Amino acid sequence: MSILSRPPVASAVARLMQVGTVAAGRRLNRRMHARLPEFTARTEDLLIPTSVGDARTTVYRATGTDGTGAAPADAAPARADGTASTGLPPVHVNLHGGGFVMATTELDDPLCRALAVQTGAVVLNVDYVVAPQHRFPVAIHQMHEVLRWVAENGPAHGWDGSRLTVGGQSAGGSLAAGAARLAFEQGSGGTSRPTIALQVLHYPAVDLSIDPQLKRSPLAKPLLRPWMREVFDHSYIPDRSVSADRLASPAGAADTVDLTGIAPAVVIAAEYDVLRAEAKRYADRLEAVGALAEYREIAGADHGYDGFDDDAARSSYAFIAEQLRRAVGTV
Repeated sequence: MSILSRPPVASAVARLMQVGTVAAGRRLNRRMHARLPEFTARTEDLLIPTSVGDARTTVYRATGTDGTGAAPADAAPARADGTASTGLPPVHVNLHGGGFVMATTELDDPLCRALAVQTGAVVLNVDYVVAPQHRFPVAIHQMHEVLRWVAENGPAHGWDGSRLTVGGQSAGGSLAAGAARLAFEQGSGGTSRPTIALQVLHYPAVDLSIDPQLKRSPLAKPLLRPWMREVFDHSYIPDRSVSADRLASPAGAADTVDLTGIAPAVVIAAEYDVLRAEAKRYADRLEAVGALAEYREIAGADHGYDGFDDDAARSSYAFIAEQLRRAVGTV
């Protein structure tokens, strides 16, 4: 381990990365909003109350369909289970990546627009709390509170909270998996348990119990360098004895709980990503209990591939949209 494995050092570097993200914000926003121009959506700001403060959220609603047959926002599709529809569109909660330390919600603007258009769902892009200001497991519990609020407050905001899905990229995938795990652990019944139709885990970080230096890629210079992973992991979980916790490492060897009944999941990995192996392990674990909707591995791709390859992004987002439509009964 390097000096970056020391939590005070990792936290200091993480704060510098946060400053850099803010400084690059305007330029980054312009670039993201220019990507995938065929997907257009109107947006509005929303504050979702949580125990650690309001979660700033951008709400995406499609301005029309893209001709693929996706239901428009005001449609009332029949549900797969045959129950009556509210007439409101489903809702998808998106959690961005950023190593648990960077608030990079705007990176997911193209994804959110694409999903809103291709599914007819209302898409919520949530700005969750980050480390080192808020360490593990604060963000996971915050996201569970967000899901509960979204499920309970749909009619007032124009979505059907009973048709709820959640997904995330990288660290966001970890938080999505953690929030789904909390919902699973609450069991059936009661008003505090959000019912999740699908979790979408896109190149997720799901085993933080492994030394970051031991996660390998065949690429000489993968996107997630060892020093970055040390900063992220040690800022988020400075006490490494906690890193095997089931909310941080559901793909880790220490978590052996029977997950039968957890929300079904789509897991997408990138072939050359240092996180590929843990994503596949978690997919296998979910498959063993009948909770894997689909596993897909993007050939020749590295972590965050969709952030700079528009064609690959279009392909993956269309796949995700199809899975979301199936989960909420709009196909």
